[in-house]
Amino acid sequence: MSPVVRAACAAFLLALPLVACDDGPAENAGERIDRAAEGVRDAVDPPSGPLERAGRAVDRATD
Repeated sequence: MSPVVRAACAAFLLALPLVACDDGPAENAGERIDRAAEGVRDAVDPPSGPLERAGRAVDRATD
């Protein structure tokens, strides 16, 4: 294979995961799992101060 063809194939393979990331059922399920894990973390290790609580609220709002 020529270097140009190899470079084109490599660029295609590296860009493919970026194109395939849309809001499908698997991504939605992953986000629900992430939110559940954050809830468990907050229950086990609650935010200790007002700044940490505010930071976690900002994290939840921006997701």
